[in-house]
Amino acid sequence: MSTAAEWRSQRTRRLFEAMLALETLDEAARFFRDLCTLSEIEAMSQRWHIVRLLEDGLPYREVAEQAGSSTATVTRISQWLRHGEGGYRLILDRIGGSS
Repeated sequence: MSTAAEWRSQRTRRLFEAMLALETLDEAARFFRDLCTLSEIEAMSQRWHIVRLLEDGLPYREVAEQAGSSTATVTRISQWLRHGEGGYRLILDRIGGSS
């Protein structure tokens, strides 16, 4: 994929369809472990942890400290939380935002 506008491709659609087929936490864990490296799983879990800390209203510096990340990462994730595709908000609303 050459541009950000092209991220919704047939390949990504198939990936998202595969994710929708997951039925349990164990299935999700097994699928993601096969799909991703441990570093990729850790990076995604860190991002989600940051989203939840931001939703709790913590200051960026405290979020960065608790998540073990930089304030630049927290700022970038905050921008996506507020101005992204709405995926973070959708799931926060669906499962509850408290960390």
